[in-house]
Amino acid sequence: MEGGKTAGRISLMDPLLACVLLTRLPLPTLPASAFQRQASAAWAFPLAGLAVAVPAAFAGWAALGLGIAPLIAAGLVLAVQIMVTGAMHEDGLADTADGLWGGFDRARRLEIMKDSAIGSYGVLALILSLGLRWMALAAILETGVVTTVAVAALSRAVLPAMMTALPHARADGLSHSVGRPGWTTSMGALGLGLFIALLASGPAVIGPFLLALLAVVILGMIAKRKIGGQTGDILGATQQVSEIILLIALAAA
Repeated sequence: MEGGKTAGRISLMDPLLACVLLTRLPLPTLPASAFQRQASAAWAFPLAGLAVAVPAAFAGWAALGLGIAPLIAAGLVLAVQIMVTGAMHEDGLADTADGLWGGFDRARRLEIMKDSAIGSYGVLALILSLGLRWMALAAILETGVVTTVAVAALSRAVLPAMMTALPHARADGLSHSVGRPGWTTSMGALGLGLFIALLASGPAVIGPFLLALLAVVILGMIAKRKIGGQTGDILGATQQVSEIILLIALAAA
């Protein structure tokens, strides 16, 4: 049993379930029984990253092929990613920034994070996230689009580890409904994400991946101290922070 959800062997339905959880793609309706193993399906989160990355990388490749400047092509890559995910990760980042730094105690921070309104911390977090990713992507696209696939897989591979390491900060919400995967599932996600990244970009991704893991640990420590655990918003922020670190480190390399 993982986080109150039915665990078990790897299911062929897990990648589809991962895409249901992390994207807004038009997917077949899954049977109700499939959602009983949401936590166990977290190993497939990097595959959901592929579902996000492939159409975005194609948009970037097509733009570059038409002679469009890398800076504009990078904007198109971001736009496609945001459309495919429904901006759920960006929303989590904004709510996390507002809650963790806008409240003075645990209850107030969780209340702010649940509020659909966005505050100044959230706005600034979104501006910085989009700006940093846009500039780093532009630098990366000058050498090709495949690296975006590695980043998409790795930035989602770290999510199950955050889910496993930290308890739920509240007794409801998306993260609570999914459950907490075991460490075997989380390590499987990390291994799969790294495997995909190595195939896409080679060993150059290892250093940036370690930096992203360090950033995830720091974010987890902050979340544990300020709200006592993780929520769906914290997971969204985890993906965003990981992606930013990966892109900047790869652009620098």
